Amino acid sequence: MDLGENVNTPTTRLLTLLNVSALKSRKRTRDEDSPAPKLNKRKTVKLAEDNTLDPVPLTLHDRPNNEADDEVVGGDEENDGVDLQDITSPYEQHYGPDTDLVSEAPRNSVDQRRWTSSGEKVGTLRAVFSLRNEDITPPSKKLARQTAIPQRLRGPFRARQSKQSSDQRQVQDDLLSILSAHLDLYNPALSLEDHRSVRDVVALHALDHIIKKRRRVLKNNERLAHAKAASLSPPEDVQDQGFTRPSVLILLPFRSSALAWFDALTTHTPSPAYQIENYSRFLSEYVLPSDAVDKLAVAEPGTYPRDHVETFKGNVDDNFRVGIKLTRKSVKLFADFYGCDIILASPLGLRMSIEKEKSADFLSSIEILVIDQMNALAMQNWEHVQYVLSNMNNLPKDSHDADFSRIKPWYLDGHSAYLRQSIFLSPFETPELRALFNTTLKNTAGKVRVEKTWPAIQVPESIDQMFVPFDCTNPKDEPEKRFAYFTTQLLPRVLKSAVQSANTVIFIPSSFDFIRVHNYFRKQSSLSFAVLSEYSTNQDISRARETFFSGKKAFLLVSERFHFYRRYKIRGIRNLIFYGPPEHPQFFSEFLSFPFLDDGVEGSDVMSKVIYSKYDKFRLERIAGTKGVKGLLEGLL
Repeated sequence: MDLGENVNTPTTRLLTLLNVSALKSRKRTRDEDSPAPKLNKRKTVKLAEDNTLDPVPLTLHDRPNNEADDEVVGGDEENDGVDLQDITSPYEQHYGPDTDLVSEAPRNSVDQRRWTSSGEKVGTLRAVFSLRNEDITPPSKKLARQTAIPQRLRGPFRARQSKQSSDQRQVQDDLLSILSAHLDLYNPALSLEDHRSVRDVVALHALDHIIKKRRRVLKNNERLAHAKAASLSPPEDVQDQGFTRPSVLILLPFRSSALAWFDALTTHTPSPAYQIENYSRFLSEYVLPSDAVDKLAVAEPGTYPRDHVETFKGNVDDNFRVGIKLTRKSVKLFADFYGCDIILASPLGLRMSIEKEKSADFLSSIEILVIDQMNALAMQNWEHVQYVLSNMNNLPKDSHDADFSRIKPWYLDGHSAYLRQSIFLSPFETPELRALFNTTLKNTAGKVRVEKTWPAIQVPESIDQMFVPFDCTNPKDEPEKRFAYFTTQLLPRVLKSAVQSANTVIFIPSSFDFIRVHNYFRKQSSLSFAVLSEYSTNQDISRARETFFSGKKAFLLVSERFHFYRRYKIRGIRNLIFYGPPEHPQFFSEFLSFPFLDDGVEGSDVMSKVIYSKYDKFRLERIAGTKGVKGLLEGLL
């Protein structure tokens, strides 16, 4: 075997990891000052008459920071009616050491993207199930058995549900049935009204997962301790861990989002039974400073669009990461990554941590991944999300003092990505999100995509509204084709019209397209224009708005990211050119309403043109409606 060619195979990397771990163990043994007394101590315990057992032994990532009280949150197993030894339970069938979901056949099926998809209804949800084609079990059968949630979590959750509307309770129960089957979930139809209730049920599912995992670890610790005390051979079926302790990762865009998710988690762990450690520090870092005024939170209702308020109120810093450790009696914030159960982080914050430490080993054993507000993450830097995902569920570079006899076999085989459950939440769908769902997720249990029927956006009928298609047969050529159509056909026609060549806003969704169009306008000396982008300063914004409103500038170039972050109302508009349909459908109706901010404007005074291709289907659907988009795409598909 050519070791040079196989150095990065899972087997070679794992053997290297084991050798490093063994060398460290031998070094610790040589460094011990007095091994003889330790032998005598064990002998004394063995011969004691009071049957007192040694303290339960824990591995390093079972007992981070050398804390003795590392019992898991959630109450006693016996009192909750959860049988962790039941190998037929959904949890054990999916995450157990002997699961058949990572055998060669399902892995090959996923790698070759052989899925069988079918439309189903889960309660009130319309969903598309994608299962391996070898799996003939109908989706409805897969959801027939739900994971037993411990009573200590289930009771408070049901009590809160009783205060919600019947529709919200139904949505929670529908999603819980999917999550409990350990299927990947992609919900690109999450409304503002349902966001909080969905966040609560996903948080409940994450806590339930941690409880089951940690209790199994502690139960096996007891078995090992009893075997040792009785001088029996240790049990062999104790594979219950990953390489490192963190098992849940929640990716979020802002610190305010992390605060909302932490509140959702702690609603399931209420005081006084649970104490929150380092909470004051968390508040000081994740809420606005006491002397800061949140203009969105204090503004009169209707001053700002509701979705903008919900997204940007509070601390909107996008560089953060915090580890959360759960024990029986406490929820500890700012725990070390290798000693925590849950990681709340932004993609940027996590990437900076990985690059600084030159290691992503704390992501090697993630079993549940949650990405919330994916529309906001797409407006930040999507590359950061892709970077984090590329560093997940890989074999670690260091052993981190793990006990390899306790690690589940499918971790050692490098197959953990085939069992990770991913939960994606967004108010709408984009090609990037669908591609991530289709190509990145490997959960051999299957995956579910929630569907939504979009209504058409209502605009005044008197507005001269046109949807202008251009031909494109390859998505790679789409940016070039769009630019060529805009500069050689649409814009020249606009410039020939005295009415359309003034008071015209050009709305550009893509930042790449915005830069290209901006550079084109700069080279045309005859074009008078102003610019509003996400990089515009307050002074730039005031100047651009004033010169456009007064007519000193005929065109105003606006990027979608600018409107996403700033949400300014723009006056002086009579003509709107959408270089592409907006990602956020509400932006379309908002810009069509701006001309009527000026007195005396009638619908017949306003012109709107939307450039589109067949690759704009998702965005068009949110504007023209699920039924209307079919007519727009006829002849282009």
